Amino acid sequence: MGVGPGDPELVTVKGVNALRAAQVVVVPVMDTGERGRAEATVLHYVGAEKVVRVVFALNERTDRARREAAWDAAGERVAALLREHGSVAFATIGDPNVYSTFTYLAQTVGDLVPGTVVETVPGITAMQDLAARSGAVLTEGTEPLTLVPVTAGAAVLKDALNGPGTVVAYKFGRQAAEVAEALRETGRLDDAVWGSALGLPEESVRAAAELDGEPLPYLSTLIAPARREGGRGGKL
Repeated sequence: MGVGPGDPELVTVKGVNALRAAQVVVVPVMDTGERGRAEATVLHYVGAEKVVRVVFALNERTDRARREAAWDAAGERVAALLREHGSVAFATIGDPNVYSTFTYLAQTVGDLVPGTVVETVPGITAMQDLAARSGAVLTEGTEPLTLVPVTAGAAVLKDALNGPGTVVAYKFGRQAAEVAEALRETGRLDDAVWGSALGLPEESVRAAAELDGEPLPYLSTLIAPARREGGRGGKL
């Protein structure tokens, strides 16, 4: 289930009900052990005794074997919990079908426990939250919306920015300088906005023109609205 980008008030009613109905709530943690946003959000609604932390190599990007071994170990741990308890919830930030570790976990658990019924509860995404907090409109009329993980490379982002619609960039904090340059080169800098730690005490929502090239938090989000001309309803 998706628990949103970090603000506990953005968990849906259905999501809260799912957390409380499950016998166990699994939260992903990095192999360094610190509490993640999903766990912090979950603890607003269920007691710590119900939460099981399962290690994912979420910060592993170069060693595929190590990363997949961590996914397999996590799947085996969740499969064991499922056999023991019968009802297990997995909490992920944002939405479980948008760049989520849940996808890999569900595949593994399905292989280990045949017949497992998987239900997903959608969550509010960071781009929706940033749009609401910044006033940036994601789409109007016939505009397309493109979501790009900047971990795919700045060239992919630049291609999207050269297109006609709104572009949202995820996971761009470490490549903030490249993102700022892509915005400048495509003439999309002035209207763009970025945010991090949305709904948390350390929240930052700022104009992209203020990007100075310094690295930002990894889970930063960028919205570059479509070029809008022709007045209200010009793209209907």
